Amino acid sequence: MSKAPKTAASLKPEHYDLIQKPVITEKATMASEAGAVVFQVAMDASKPQIKEAVEAIFGVKVKAVNTTITKGKAKRFRGRPGERSDKKKAYVMLEDGQTIDVTTGL
Repeated sequence: MSKAPKTAASLKPEHYDLIQKPVITEKATMASEAGAVVFQVAMDASKPQIKEAVEAIFGVKVKAVNTTITKGKAKRFRGRPGERSDKKKAYVMLEDGQTIDVTTGL
């Protein structure tokens, strides 16, 4: 049983709403050496939704998804107190032999 190739018409718009952007930091680069890719995702995204979106957008097999929520820090903006917004990151572990080039963009 062969799967039909993914086309732009078969992708749901919700997939692009869930996966906001790749995270490119020193820690994310170290995770990529272990076969993981880090994305900033929507706060209400669940692990199965993230897995489905990554598989549909990039055409890869996902082994596991781990998520973290980073609480916003209290900062000062132009001298006035404020707070950064909370962020949710997804560490997506790929099957062996699968890769995603995050530099090409979504």
